[in-house]
Amino acid sequence: MDFWSEKVGGIIAQVVLLLFSLCGATGEEACDGPLVSNLQPSSFRSASHLSSSHGPGFAKLNRREGAGGWSPLSSDRYQWLEVDLGGRTQITAVATQGRYGSSDWLTAYLLMFSDTGHNWKQYRQEDSIGAFPGNTNADSVVQHKLQQPVIARYVRLIPLDWNPNGRIGLRLETYGCPYNSGVVSFDGHSSLVYRPSVKRQTTSESISLKFKTLKNSGILLHAEGWSKHSLTLELEKGKLLLLLRQGRSSSPDGDHVVSLGSLLDDQHWHHVAVERHITHLNLTVDRSTQWVQIPQRLAHWDHEQMSVGADHGLSGSQRSVDSNFHGCLENLLYNGLNLIELARQKNQRVTVKGNVTFSCAEPVFVAMTFAGTQSFLRMPGVTEPSPTGMSVGLQFRTWNKAGLLLTFDLPKQGGVAWLYLSKARLHLEIQKPGRAPLELSAGSALNDGQWHAVELIYRRGRLTIAVDGNEESTVHASPSFPVTTGSHLYFGGCPAEVINQECRNPYNVFQGCMRLLTLDGRAVDLMAVQQRLLGNYSHLQIDMCGIMDRCSPSHCEHGSSCTQSWSTFHCNCSGTGYSGATCHSSIYEQSCEAYKHKGNTSGHYYIDVDGSGAIRPQLVYCNMTEEKTWMMIQHNNTELTRVQPSPGDNLRSARFEYASGEEQLTAAIDQSEHCQQEVAYYCRKSRLLNTLEGSLLSWWVGGPDPGQIQTHWGGARPGSQQCGCGLQESCVDPRHRCNCDADHSEWTNDSGLLTHKETLPVRSLVLGDSNRPGSESAYRVGPLHCHGDRNLWNAAFFDKETSYLHFPTFHGELSADVSFLFKTTSSSGVFLENLGIKDFIRIELSSATEVVFSLDVGNGPLEVRVEAAVPLNDNRWHRVRAERNIKEASLRLDELAAATQEAPADGHIHLQLNSQLFIGGTASRQKGFRGCMRSLQLNGVTLDLEQRAKITPGVQPGCPGHCSSYGSLCKNRGRCVERANSFTCDCGSSAFTGAFCDREVSASFKPGTSVSYTFSEPALNVSSGAPPPSSVHSDASTLRAENISLSFRTSQSPALLLFITSYHREHLALLLNRHDNLEVRYKLDSSKDEDVLRSSVRNLSNGQLHTVTVSRLADAVSVQIDQHIREDFNLTSDVEFSAVKSLLLGKIHESAGLDPELAQLASLGFTGCLSAVHFNSISPLKAALLHPDTSPVEVDGPLARSNCGSVSANPYATETTRHLSDQSGSPDPGQPLVNAIRSDSALIGGAIAVAIFVIVAASAVMARFLYRRKGTCPSQEAKGAKHEDSPEPPFSSPAEAQGGRRENPKEYFI
Repeated sequence: MDFWSEKVGGIIAQVVLLLFSLCGATGEEACDGPLVSNLQPSSFRSASHLSSSHGPGFAKLNRREGAGGWSPLSSDRYQWLEVDLGGRTQITAVATQGRYGSSDWLTAYLLMFSDTGHNWKQYRQEDSIGAFPGNTNADSVVQHKLQQPVIARYVRLIPLDWNPNGRIGLRLETYGCPYNSGVVSFDGHSSLVYRPSVKRQTTSESISLKFKTLKNSGILLHAEGWSKHSLTLELEKGKLLLLLRQGRSSSPDGDHVVSLGSLLDDQHWHHVAVERHITHLNLTVDRSTQWVQIPQRLAHWDHEQMSVGADHGLSGSQRSVDSNFHGCLENLLYNGLNLIELARQKNQRVTVKGNVTFSCAEPVFVAMTFAGTQSFLRMPGVTEPSPTGMSVGLQFRTWNKAGLLLTFDLPKQGGVAWLYLSKARLHLEIQKPGRAPLELSAGSALNDGQWHAVELIYRRGRLTIAVDGNEESTVHASPSFPVTTGSHLYFGGCPAEVINQECRNPYNVFQGCMRLLTLDGRAVDLMAVQQRLLGNYSHLQIDMCGIMDRCSPSHCEHGSSCTQSWSTFHCNCSGTGYSGATCHSSIYEQSCEAYKHKGNTSGHYYIDVDGSGAIRPQLVYCNMTEEKTWMMIQHNNTELTRVQPSPGDNLRSARFEYASGEEQLTAAIDQSEHCQQEVAYYCRKSRLLNTLEGSLLSWWVGGPDPGQIQTHWGGARPGSQQCGCGLQESCVDPRHRCNCDADHSEWTNDSGLLTHKETLPVRSLVLGDSNRPGSESAYRVGPLHCHGDRNLWNAAFFDKETSYLHFPTFHGELSADVSFLFKTTSSSGVFLENLGIKDFIRIELSSATEVVFSLDVGNGPLEVRVEAAVPLNDNRWHRVRAERNIKEASLRLDELAAATQEAPADGHIHLQLNSQLFIGGTASRQKGFRGCMRSLQLNGVTLDLEQRAKITPGVQPGCPGHCSSYGSLCKNRGRCVERANSFTCDCGSSAFTGAFCDREVSASFKPGTSVSYTFSEPALNVSSGAPPPSSVHSDASTLRAENISLSFRTSQSPALLLFITSYHREHLALLLNRHDNLEVRYKLDSSKDEDVLRSSVRNLSNGQLHTVTVSRLADAVSVQIDQHIREDFNLTSDVEFSAVKSLLLGKIHESAGLDPELAQLASLGFTGCLSAVHFNSISPLKAALLHPDTSPVEVDGPLARSNCGSVSANPYATETTRHLSDQSGSPDPGQPLVNAIRSDSALIGGAIAVAIFVIVAASAVMARFLYRRKGTCPSQEAKGAKHEDSPEPPFSSPAEAQGGRRENPKEYFI
């Protein structure tokens, strides 16, 4: 099911469940009646009141009795006003008013609810906003409608802020309606069993209930049928588990478990619902709904019995009583039937087991919340220590790994004890003067949010710490001194100012909840503490536990794990491929094209086609060796595969499983500009598509999953039922539309490319004519190849400040990311703006060096700024990436460090926008952006700027001028050439080749190898202007300057590297002398001796790669070798190199006129490797290897293309290793060599098979031996070299299946 179906299903489920939860309301009446105005004064309570006329009974809206409302004795945050509504009531709104005729009113308050008058729960909006805005004067009424109605009996209002010129003053009203429901209570030994009277199979079921409990584990409901398929709703450590099980025994293979919710053991009502729809179900806990796919093995439901509160099997079996539910249920509905009402009416379909009561008996446990760094509780110690010892007990729950639970002084001889958490373990440390500290530790993982019981006991010289009553978590010690409490005990922390250092806390403060405090076995009355009758406290919330699970539901995206502390949460993005505070933004580029334009080379890369969207990254191979960047996606069989006949079965099929997932594959194809896939069918008396009568024999399935039947073959149009030869009218038999359909007894084939994206990829192939006598065939389906990125270059140009593009409202409520590139000459302008009623989001260029990301989600405006060190209005492309999530807002510009601003911990989290999205301007048409924007993506979705610009005045589609930004990617004298979208590198003037002119052109030389490049007249002079467009045809005559560069690797010394001659018997030579030094020899005057310029760099014939650059201007010559210091020389002869004739590499056959030493070197030739040979604008080696037929170059002797060892490391990719295949044999024309691993054919028996095997094996061994003897560099003959732009051949070696293309493809046939 797709994303939107899931969302719609979830929304429908929530609506239905809301109706279920409101089933106790009175009919169709509106639930908004006043609830407080008719109550008696006895229904009101308060922490204190200023006088009898300021009592809580006068706090009714719009009343003037008494002093006109309630005011407490003192105005502080420990005050509260409570109202008893008389019974459980549905509350939908609350209104406040100040005290009549006074300056007393609230400006902010908290709202609390309870069923019992204890265990209060704070109402929160958007799951985090707790404070309600109050009044601005004493008379006006401020009403707030609750986003989610509350069902409770008691309402408590806690003042947070009030008029600074007055005091706390309040009149209030709540609105709603009566709430009636059926309630049942289970004591952990009781249950209900429901058996339907009529068995029926349905495709949908619904279960809805509410529960409350203090026990963190227990079975709520278990449904089972005779097929042994069961459904269980169970609490485990405060989380709700949905278990779908096959059979009674639990096994990983038979169970399907889903978890939702957290902290459900808080003794508050929680709503649970399950809605089943054939193949999926919706599980809802409170406000969270999860869509669950039902495994096929568990899809058959035939529930014949449902047990509530326990797990009763149909056979009478039952799980341990310890797993039973202990708590209350209400409104238990099964397919609309109220089971509690049936049980109350003693319906025979419901059996009551044990002590089941139809009311909710709730134990009272008063908890307290330590919420801040100033929270503490001080209790008086024991005045007269018991001679037998002491004990302190408590229960706590927290998310923090560290915090002080308890500290007290030892009364005798001084000393102090600390009971604290550290690394989620419980530690006790006791220090006494003059003694070594006593340290104990117990328990583990105590920061899991569960209640943990701690006991500290000292009896008869033995000290014990026990955690959760578990023997394994109990430790003992026998200190040499008594351990008793002093005059006071401090829980959670210490006061800010303590006299005489009575309380010291060297550890973190405790943030969490505590309850069930005991001192020497006596329970501490926390209600007396709240009333200031016992002990003292600060910044405590008593009679409530305010713990929140910030990881349920988790805001960590893309499968990242969530951990939390009391006040925040953290997302672990390791291994997800995403980054950021919530793991929202992808760390990968979206296409091979994007990687290429970051300067990366060919290799395997992860691409994330939708950025921060739901589609996971996928590993592909990016081939960046050509002008077009090809993405290749492999499948499980790209080898040539023989079709084996099967008796009685005319159809043979093959299915192809791709390395990428279904969503990944579809998105990658859709994003690409062009995709293609090679298919080939080799046949002998095996037809492919059609008979003469036109009946279809074979077909293939392609396109988005599950695919559509396709009836064409490579090179033909979809639906044409023909092959490429039929379209070109070149089939071997004109009567047929495929070569194989001619049914000849000789081998032939139909091969071609499938190029229509809507039909790709090829998913399966069905062949229907392989079973006739004499039929033989084989097929090959190549990997999927795609190039281009429709999103990367999607651009628009804004030529006026008042022009803009508008799109639908941007929806990024909880997380939003925006990325784009811009270039401009303006110093300011708004890139993007979207407004709501109060919320907004905006990204703008605020100055020539600063970009600002500003937003408001209801907590006030927030700005994130990034300032660049260089101007941004330089008409070059700059990248902006902005992200907002519930934790922070961040902004990144180009490769500068990201700037961030944290969001408030308990603030508004939803970004609510409703206007149109403006691009390049604002709704007010002011501060618009002038310039170009491209590749604009919002939450991974690319906005089509070009399409919208075509119909918008003042905005032009596309944006030329990319070389100013990307020209530096063209290396080694490559020239950047503009295109409408993108750019290309012209390598004509470079000795290198490749997409960025970064691939060396190298050759392996033997002693007899000679390369001669002849210059023609009129000659070419070096100028400072632009180089000529091609290195193939260039002339030279009289030169006053040269620029020479080359790389070499050799073990030969002496050796001639390069020689240039002239018609006037002048020459220029680069050589290694017998001392391993480089010499540059100029003879520019035939009547004078040559100038010998000798470098001081030695050991150049060491078999390593060396790079040489020689530059001359008139008589000044500079020589640079590798990274050594440049050496400068001066010529003593002439400065003009006249009538240049030829440039020679390797052996020189005509050495007449040379001095003996140079002539001897010329005759020896060169043995080694030469690379990137460049003379002015001439690249003779490149011309000889890549353009031998169109260049004035001659090659004698063996010249092999090689790699001299100049391989640059790529930190982002693993380069695929390429292998050359050199198999031998005398193939029969037309028959393919089938990979033995993929062959379906039967073994050929007898002596013929053995003989063929021996011959082929011997040939292969000999070929491998000869191949290894060729040298250390893999090579190919220059004259037979495949052109760089040649298409991929129809046969590929196994190495190619790993991702690379072969350099010298060959076809082999048996």
